[in-house]
Amino acid sequence: MTSTLTVLATNRLLAALPNKDRARLLSQCEQVELMIAETLYRAGEPISHVYFPTGSFVSMVMPSDDGARLEVGLVGTEGMLGVTLVLGVDAAPFDAVVQGAGSALRLTKAAFLHDLAQSPALLQGLKHYLYVSITQLAQTAACNRYHVVEARLARWLLMSQDRAHSNCFHVTHLFLAFMLGVRRVGITKAANSLQQQKLISYHRGDITIIDRVGLEAAACGCYRAGQETYERIMKERQSLL
Repeated sequence: MTSTLTVLATNRLLAALPNKDRARLLSQCEQVELMIAETLYRAGEPISHVYFPTGSFVSMVMPSDDGARLEVGLVGTEGMLGVTLVLGVDAAPFDAVVQGAGSALRLTKAAFLHDLAQSPALLQGLKHYLYVSITQLAQTAACNRYHVVEARLARWLLMSQDRAHSNCFHVTHLFLAFMLGVRRVGITKAANSLQQQKLISYHRGDITIIDRVGLEAAACGCYRAGQETYERIMKERQSLL
């Protein structure tokens, strides 16, 4: 187990907890390194652990009968994996695939449920986070239906940059095509357009965000809406502590 004295909670949900509650939860956690493309959950299977990313981010992916996959959300240092346990549901709703390698704090389901019962602050915070997650899922569904590929790609790059905490990360056109539910040629065209506008640099899967402000302007309004929802709801949660 990790020491409560040496672990710095870089996860925003953990950092927002009262000191006593955070220390108790951290004492039950272990720090793990998540590897890119690692599958943490499969849809419908039991959740054995929850994860609080501290330096990694994970794609929530909905599989389909024909083998296609569509990303419906990203979880990084702003959130956690396994939040459905708050509802008493231990089946994973989506596949959870590591998109950005890095560290996370992992907790067994039993230890998490025990801490949840001991900490009203943790329960309240995760209820708010669950609401944010639901609204972001709905936002993503609308985005995938109504917005053009270039704007959706810009949104995805901004969300990934937020969670990678870096201007540079690695992702292939093929993966993006799967995640955004479009043909690879559509991703290539959209990425080339963003590159020609000098918003990003892209070479063999290595993406660098060059102009963050310009990329936000190129993205659909879903990006800003998601950011504002998180900040508003989690701020309301803070006022209740």
